[in-house]
Amino acid sequence: MTQGNTITGTISDDGSAPPEVLAAELRLKFDYTRSVGPTIGRFLTGLRSGRVVGVRGSDGRVLVPPAEYDPVTSDPLTEFVDVADVGTVQTWSWVREPLPGQPFDRPFAWALIRLDGADTGLLHAVDVASPDDIHSGLRVRARWAAERSGGIHDIECFEPGETSTAPADSEDTAAPVTGIVTPVDLRYKHTASPQETEFLKAIADGRLLGARATDGKVYFPPRGADPRTGEPTDDYVELSDIGIVTTFCIVNVPFQGQRITPPYVAAYVLLDGTDIPFLHLVLGCAVDEVRMGMRVKAVWKPREQWSYDGLDNISHFEPTGEPDAEYDTYAHHL
Repeated sequence: MTQGNTITGTISDDGSAPPEVLAAELRLKFDYTRSVGPTIGRFLTGLRSGRVVGVRGSDGRVLVPPAEYDPVTSDPLTEFVDVADVGTVQTWSWVREPLPGQPFDRPFAWALIRLDGADTGLLHAVDVASPDDIHSGLRVRARWAAERSGGIHDIECFEPGETSTAPADSEDTAAPVTGIVTPVDLRYKHTASPQETEFLKAIADGRLLGARATDGKVYFPPRGADPRTGEPTDDYVELSDIGIVTTFCIVNVPFQGQRITPPYVAAYVLLDGTDIPFLHLVLGCAVDEVRMGMRVKAVWKPREQWSYDGLDNISHFEPTGEPDAEYDTYAHHL
């Protein structure tokens, strides 16, 4: 998701302005869903019950969190061991300015904590007021969440203390934890190369712009440098928004955040006059009608929706109704 676009530049030593380039604050956000397997599942199920579970290795050490395979022999590990929720800080790092999504909106510490009964460190947050309040060797205890669901956040954090505040024993009748959903939220700034900038400005104007390499091949989108020689690719080529399908796949599996109901087609499209296909949607016909060599044309979004978001300005491609291209004309572009 693009959060914003700006054009930036500085004055060079000779007094001339360098080519303007685009920069954008970008955000990648999604929920990552994964199965956890029997070992981590045992650990997370224990957290839901207010217990910390480790596993014993072949050398007698108790590993927390539990490892699936022995670090010495590589054999599966199956001897689970409950350890205390009180332990000792081994090493720590102070967080002066917390980031969104971190355990606190105020300064805190990350620490490796060796729980009593364990031989390895567990990474978690420690709630202390200042770096003067934490040191290696500090005794800490888990602060348990009032409502627990089977995740590492069932321990809200650790705090200085010697006495456990673990929840009273209660029978956990829920099914074992078999999967978790982890929110991913990544924000970063992307600064385009001069060639990418020209491509993005053309897209925002409703044009498709490629670039010719020294061997004569036309790349779309343009690359900042010739992949063979490393020389800048500044020989821009105006392109048609019509091309052919080289290869494709039919998406039948639904997933979280999907914008189109399956089935639909994702295809590599080779624009007329280019030598490298790119991936986009092919709609406007039944999925079983899409085929290699099919002639397709771009369907642009309404002009008021155009931006510097690259190929998102094109909604999809659809068949032109022209005869299919001969296989030999695109065989070396697969």
